[in-house]
Amino acid sequence: MYKQLASGAALSYRLYYHWNMAQREKRSISLPPDLARAVDDAARAEGTTFSAWLAQTAAHRLKLEAGRQAMAEWELENGPLTPDELASGRARARALLGRAVGDPQSSADRNSA
Repeated sequence: MYKQLASGAALSYRLYYHWNMAQREKRSISLPPDLARAVDDAARAEGTTFSAWLAQTAAHRLKLEAGRQAMAEWELENGPLTPDELASGRARARALLGRAVGDPQSSADRNSA
């Protein structure tokens, strides 16, 4: 009887926890000490964990790269964006991010060369 209850509890545990929780793959990485401390500080400032901060940052970087790739493909098919189109796109991005023109936080301003 106990064995039957134990197996039912194990099944219940697997169904509940694996259905509701995000799947994760554990990895081991090596970082220079200064970078590891900087990530620790950034994660702590955002109220998250080292792993969660790295995952969020990696996901953000992958989205940026996908956007760059999509733009490159679009330009291959349609030609380069005009200066007016680029300026309009930067203005829309700043507005969506709540940033003003010349805002030092705006990567679009830093990378507009």
